[in-house]
Amino acid sequence: MLVPIPTSAALTHIESSALVRFSLLALSSILFLVDPFAALPTFLAVTADQDDAKRKRTARKASLTAFVVLTTFALVGTYLFRIFGITIPAFEICGGIILLLIGLDMLEAKRSATQESPSETAAASTKDDAGIVPMGIPMLAGPGSITSVMVLVGQVRSTAQFLAVLAAILVTMLICWGVLHQAARVAAMLGETGIRILVRIMGLLLVALAVQYFVNGFVDLGVLNRPSLP
Repeated sequence: MLVPIPTSAALTHIESSALVRFSLLALSSILFLVDPFAALPTFLAVTADQDDAKRKRTARKASLTAFVVLTTFALVGTYLFRIFGITIPAFEICGGIILLLIGLDMLEAKRSATQESPSETAAASTKDDAGIVPMGIPMLAGPGSITSVMVLVGQVRSTAQFLAVLAAILVTMLICWGVLHQAARVAAMLGETGIRILVRIMGLLLVALAVQYFVNGFVDLGVLNRPSLP
């Protein structure tokens, strides 16, 4: 029986489809973890005594700080794995645990303590420049988003996929800047109920991503067979 050999066009289509799936995975996982909508109440509380111009500067600093932090971990993630002898499956399972904890809190429409603690929120309100710390890190670029970026980098198999991770970080931070830049308007438009619904939806998707990270980790360990894509 002859086995059909894929043509170059077919291979290109397969590679393109894989890149699109990976790009969507990267964008969704980073965006849901950073979750600028859930950060709105904290941002408004931190900038309550600021005028409109200073609030916009704080939004810009927070987004830029988070972009620099996540991009740095994307660039050095592979080297950190090598230095500490961490395997990709171990980090995928670890990342799944962190994502699961954050996602379960988001399903209850609350900001996870894994992303920010009450003491950090209180400290932010007394800082003259809260855009860098704690708004930029750890409220936007927290343990969950950093872990997700490093897991994604560990899964990269081509330059195009690595660029997709960097693009996902950039797009996420542009969304963060847009949401925080117009924080009062976005909060008024969505309302408290709208924000809670949005956070719950993101939490549900984040729990699904956490389970997928578990599956990927066990597949890479050889415990499970790789499931076929629909």
